[in-house]
Amino acid sequence: MARIIIIGGHGHIAQHLTTLLAEQGDQVTSVIRNPEQTTTVTDLGAQALVADIEQLGTAEIAALLAEHDAVVWSAGAGGGDPARTYAVDRDAAIRTIDAAEQAGVDRFVMVSYFGASADHGIDPENSFFAYAESKAQADEHLRASGLAWTVLGPSGLTHDEPTGAIDAAAAEASDVPRADVAAVIRAALVEPRSIRQTIRFNAGETSIGEALRTV
Repeated sequence: MARIIIIGGHGHIAQHLTTLLAEQGDQVTSVIRNPEQTTTVTDLGAQALVADIEQLGTAEIAALLAEHDAVVWSAGAGGGDPARTYAVDRDAAIRTIDAAEQAGVDRFVMVSYFGASADHGIDPENSFFAYAESKAQADEHLRASGLAWTVLGPSGLTHDEPTGAIDAAAAEASDVPRADVAAVIRAALVEPRSIRQTIRFNAGETSIGEALRTV
């Protein structure tokens, strides 16, 4: 049994992941900002932890992460306000990476997006720019850390039924079911070959386990 803490536990991917982890007997802590979301995550099998990561400092986050085996970052500001996007998707993510090192939680899986890169090419006038910048900087901070990290870059997210298969070799983004993204996270948590890898993927024909073993 592993002890997994999910930052952003009320999101769709996180909810799918919680179900998968709970079904296999893992202990899941789901960090949520809104106490009204407690029943949703506990019904899925998680222990709810109400905390606003945006407002917490590194030491406070480290206290939340302590005694877990792995951290999954699946939080986000949800677009809109650029200032809040930077505050959550960049700054809070970076503090959480530093907190994991401080707390001695070595395994860290970051849910990013397919096109995340320092040279993302998004126009600064584009409303997506703040998110692209935030994810690029948070991902790079994680890669530069001493953690056993994995950066996952799913393409466009859908609510389609999961297939259990992905394409981790595609040069361009298409789409992938959120439930399959959750399955990729679950597989990455236990697949040593995914450590210190950036894995971009679409829906595809290769089983998730095989795709991660051959990445």
